[in-house]
Amino acid sequence: MSPVLIGACLVLLGAAGVAFVRRRRLLCGALVLLVLAVAVTRGFGLPPDLAGLAIAAALLAVAAALSAGLKWSIVRFSGPAVAREFRTAPLTASFGILVILLYSTAALFAPWIAPHGEAEVISSSFAPPSSSLLLGADQLGRDIFSRIIYGARNSVGLALAATLLAFLLGAVSGLLAAIKGGIADQVLGRIADILMSVPALIFALLMLSIFGTGLLVIVLVIAVIYAPRVFRLTRAVAGNVVVMDYVEAARLRGEGDWYLIRREILPNAAAPLVAEFGLEFCFVFLLIAGLSFLGLGVQPPTADWGSMVRENATLISFGDMTPLIPAGAIALLTVSVNFVVDWMLLRSSGLKE
Repeated sequence: MSPVLIGACLVLLGAAGVAFVRRRRLLCGALVLLVLAVAVTRGFGLPPDLAGLAIAAALLAVAAALSAGLKWSIVRFSGPAVAREFRTAPLTASFGILVILLYSTAALFAPWIAPHGEAEVISSSFAPPSSSLLLGADQLGRDIFSRIIYGARNSVGLALAATLLAFLLGAVSGLLAAIKGGIADQVLGRIADILMSVPALIFALLMLSIFGTGLLVIVLVIAVIYAPRVFRLTRAVAGNVVVMDYVEAARLRGEGDWYLIRREILPNAAAPLVAEFGLEFCFVFLLIAGLSFLGLGVQPPTADWGSMVRENATLISFGDMTPLIPAGAIALLTVSVNFVVDWMLLRSSGLKE
């Protein structure tokens, strides 16, 4: 097939996807744009620089389609007030949401987007970029671009699981401490103080050295490390809500503790907790990347951005910027999440920009 015909087909696919999105046929548009991304990544003899730009454009288009779908869903199911907040979001928050959706797209569709397997050896060590290796090869001859895409699934997925568990443990214990008070509050508070007194990295290195470096162990250790921080915030926020008159009125009606947590306390403490979830995700994500860089995180041949920086660090001595690609992916996601968290904190504070 000639390059002209290939380019015409790609342009038509992109135009069809954008047309679907503009007409709010968002699922069809996202699928068409995903097909475009897969078609580009699978080859067709495109030069590596052109293929790389086409892949980036296709992924951005898919993320844009998902972003449009998210906004439409908010308008459809959350009412005009919430939709207005998203429409008037600052540029930094919109950029952060777009990057998060882009990473989510890469993580969900990694097997279809990546041109090669996660651990597939297809070239010699540290091979330069070519038509089949958009970013070159690593020390074993594996495609770095494919491992970057799979790393989005492994790194972000592991960090999200650890954050969810830490938030669940910390938030539930903090709410119970606030609603119960007395001895339960004191015991949970002292346990949190003990855990927070140990530096996170040292505690993680010690636990992983004892119990091994399995994915379940990593999730549990990191959840134990960051749950006390969530506990402290939840206890402070819920403590201010528990003393309100409507909570006392609910107690006098004979409502139980779980009713008070679900219907009275949690809805009034949700905004700072959601913002704290984003911050905790950043901390967990950076800790997992640091552990992988030290060799105690995600183990080979599983792709992880932290371990990819360590594996290709020797290329820096030769002026090759390849190790900075996974490091840049880590930094970009962290900054984007912080943009969104800052916007959410601004909204919850009631202040105007």
